[in-house]
Amino acid sequence: MIFVNSMSDLFHKQVPTSFIDQVFDTMEAADWHVFQVLTKRSSLMRDYLRHRYGATRGPKHIWCGVSVEDAQAKGRIGHLRATPAGVRFLSIEPLIGAVGPVDLTGIDWVIAGGESGPGARPLHLEWAREIRDQCVEQKVAFFFKQWGGIRPKSGGRELDGREWSEFPDRTASAL
Repeated sequence: MIFVNSMSDLFHKQVPTSFIDQVFDTMEAADWHVFQVLTKRSSLMRDYLRHRYGATRGPKHIWCGVSVEDAQAKGRIGHLRATPAGVRFLSIEPLIGAVGPVDLTGIDWVIAGGESGPGARPLHLEWAREIRDQCVEQKVAFFFKQWGGIRPKSGGRELDGREWSEFPDRTASAL
């Protein structure tokens, strides 16, 4: 599993389309790997993938996701839902505020977790539970990454006495 541009954003407006094309050409050719592409520029990713794949979902080994850190970022979910990605995921981390009700139709996976590093803002239990409960109710794979703190593993990974380490079923993506 390869996290593409883990410290940057492939869909930043200053990244040339020709570069994005080369990255996708490479990912498509290396179908023995799973690639995760995460962005905050959800409309740019949607438009790029629509141009590249048309109305069909892209390769199942290329997972495309958007960051949703609080309720103000929920608009990105609609863009993701309209993206013809092979697997669609939400990265709800760092979770810095309540997200509220979320329609997870068309979403294959949700990752949630707290912020880490000096000055990390706290993750409230009710925020994490709210996301987890919606995933369980809507039958979407849920992965709880961390509580966060000064170091990423400071607070552990248990949520209500359990580690949540679900992954999407790559053979049957959501519609």
